[in-house]
Amino acid sequence: MNDASSPSALAGSGCAGIVPIAPSRPCGDPARVRRPRRPPVACGDLPFLIKRDGTWLFRGTPILRKELVCLFAGVLQRAEDGSFWLETPAERGRIEVEDAPFVAVELDWTGEGKNQVLSFRTNVDQVVTAGPEHPLRVAHDILTCEPTPYLLVRPGAAAWGVEARINRAVYYELVALGVPEWVGGRHMLGVWSCGRFFPLGELPQGND
Repeated sequence: MNDASSPSALAGSGCAGIVPIAPSRPCGDPARVRRPRRPPVACGDLPFLIKRDGTWLFRGTPILRKELVCLFAGVLQRAEDGSFWLETPAERGRIEVEDAPFVAVELDWTGEGKNQVLSFRTNVDQVVTAGPEHPLRVAHDILTCEPTPYLLVRPGAAAWGVEARINRAVYYELVALGVPEWVGGRHMLGVWSCGRFFPLGELPQGND
C-alpha cells in the first residue's frame, strides 16, 4: 500500500498528481477536428524543494528513488518570472529551487580547439552537449567573487532557462582544458565546444 504522503502516491491525489501522462491516440478518423487543448490546472505551491546539491525533497524528506526524481525532472519547467514548475498536460504546480535544479557531475570531451565538443552528464543522467543551444556561463559571488559555472539544459520562458550547476571537480576539468582568447577587447580563459567559445574568466595582464 502506498503512503499517501509520499511523492509516488501523488498520482491519485487530485491536484497534487504532478506526474507525466502518456498522450492517448485519437479514435476514429485521424483527420477529424480535434478539441482545443485545455491549459493545465494550476495547483499552487507543491511541497517540493530542490537543494543546491541536486537533492529533491518532498515535505522535507529526500526522495531516494532516482527513477522518481528523473520522472519529476522530466516535467520541470521555468516561468517568465524565473519560478520553477512541475507541469503535465493536465496540471501544474510551483516548487522551490535553491540554486539550479540540476548538477553537472561528469565531463566528456572529444577533439581540440574550435573542433572540441564538451558533453556533460547531469545528476539525473541526462547528457547535454555545450554549444549555441546549450551555452555555458559563469556567475560570480558578489562578496567573494567565487565563480560558479552553469550549463543551460533546456530553455524556459522569456530570458530564463533550466540550468545545471557544474560541480567543482568538473569545473577544474574545464579550466584544465581552457585556452586564451580575446573577447571584446578582454583577454579571457575559456573553452571551445561545437564551434563556440565560452569564457571562464579574465586572464591577468601579461599572460599572453
